[in-house]
Amino acid sequence: MVTTEEVGRVGVFADLDPAAHERLAGVAADISLAPGEYAAHQGDDRALFGLLEGRIEPVKLVDGIERVVGERVPGDIFGEVPIVLGTVFPVGFRAAEASRIMRIEAHDYHAVAAGTPDLAEEIGKLARHRMGGSRGLQGLAAEPPPPRAVVLGHRWDASCTELRRFLDRNQVTFKWLTPETPNLEEEWNGPLPGGQDWPVIKVVDGKTVIRPHLRRVAELLGLGTEAIAAEYDTVIVGGGPAGLAAAVYAASEGLRTIVVEREAPGGQAGTSARIENYLGFPSGVSGDELGSRALQQARRLGAEILVTRSIGRIDAATRQVHLDGGDVIRARTIILACGVAWRRLSVEGFDRLAGKGISYGASRGEAPNTHGLDVHIVGTGNSAGQSALSFSTHARSVTILCRGDRLEKSMSRYLIDQIATRPNIRTLLRTEVAAAHGDLSLEAIDVRDSTTDETTRLESGGLFIFIGADAETEWLPPEIALDHKGFVLTGSDMRAADQWTLDRDPYLLETSVPGIFACGDVRLGSMKRVAAAVGEGSMAVAFVHQYLKEPEVAATPAAAG
Repeated sequence: MVTTEEVGRVGVFADLDPAAHERLAGVAADISLAPGEYAAHQGDDRALFGLLEGRIEPVKLVDGIERVVGERVPGDIFGEVPIVLGTVFPVGFRAAEASRIMRIEAHDYHAVAAGTPDLAEEIGKLARHRMGGSRGLQGLAAEPPPPRAVVLGHRWDASCTELRRFLDRNQVTFKWLTPETPNLEEEWNGPLPGGQDWPVIKVVDGKTVIRPHLRRVAELLGLGTEAIAAEYDTVIVGGGPAGLAAAVYAASEGLRTIVVEREAPGGQAGTSARIENYLGFPSGVSGDELGSRALQQARRLGAEILVTRSIGRIDAATRQVHLDGGDVIRARTIILACGVAWRRLSVEGFDRLAGKGISYGASRGEAPNTHGLDVHIVGTGNSAGQSALSFSTHARSVTILCRGDRLEKSMSRYLIDQIATRPNIRTLLRTEVAAAHGDLSLEAIDVRDSTTDETTRLESGGLFIFIGADAETEWLPPEIALDHKGFVLTGSDMRAADQWTLDRDPYLLETSVPGIFACGDVRLGSMKRVAAAVGEGSMAVAFVHQYLKEPEVAATPAAAG
């Protein structure tokens, strides 16, 4: 319990009258922090803190790396900026050593400040000081995050495209150099590797690797690629919205949790330029930002995240998960959240020009690369609409190729309305791609009007495919029941197919193998929306708990912490 004397030892409260000290002591929460524990995370709701004992470090997340940007000692306060501006915390505050703090909620602070104008003035001065100057929040906001890597590669090299997309998807800032970059050797800061060795990646303050494999890149950048333990309470396959939601709930509820993701967290949603119908974000949120927040949350709560790892097979009887490379993880339960893949088109020229102007999906950094070009989008779902809007801010023109007679069949109304306001976006209805042309890169496409059967050649600087959703589940064991398209059967669908052998009813998201669950797009009957995937991920963890409580399961030891 915070005493009035301790309140008086906090600088801004020292000159308040005894009655104000009493009011503050009566509402202040007395909180003890272990080293490394956060008083407030970046993005948390506003509150005012006073440091009574120990030392606190303000921490700013820059490019996924925590950067210490100051220090608080006993008698200091923190949280004055969000209190004054009515915003969330722009930085986090972490205990550098065992510390004790007092926390005053915003409404309690304002109640005291209303009767003590000098206090409000002093807090305002402190907030202005924190925000101003090169070392303040304005300086931090103006300072661009330093690149963690430099990539040297040709624009139309498929390997370079794959590398850049991998870095983008894993939220790694990098500088991309091409043969056309002015002062190339100076920018590279050394002799250039031979062109036959491109692409090349140089990790800042690290190594240089020619023609790198993505696993090697992940290791150089400190991304998780190896499991820490041999056994887990739950292994989550896939790091999209469903998988990350499952990780957040599982880890927060004390389950030893690991996520295995073959590329980068975020899934297909991570490529969405803006999701405007996700609850709680009135101005919309990019798929990249949503995935980044979920990833930070899952890690903070204790979930392990592996990237560039795929699963070769699952032993349904022992629940052993065999990773590529021969590693084996034992799991008490498994959650399949591996999503779906964009359907690849069998069209003349597509395979040859993939990565050289033809892309399946699009990463967050793709739009600037379309500057001044005429680009085309195949698909009429929300991902296609969001990308069209994003590209339209850079491309000379964006053309949506729609096989049907209207966008409304598969695209949300809010996207259609926004597309209608962009003069450089047009839609060709009843149209499909017939061929792609180009020598070193995409130069043109043939499109066929299904009404007239007339084919027209259009110059194209980029073709982006957003169609269909194929379940890549051929690696699953035969004991897990699938429908004829490869989607996982769960709950009543699976029982109706006569694939359930136990006396009890299967849980709603349980597969034909007890203790293995499926959620998100890979599950038959799921709604293909981000919010639905997040809901299913959290539901899956609830069913994991129910399964683990079953007598024969509960008798087996839990995974070691």
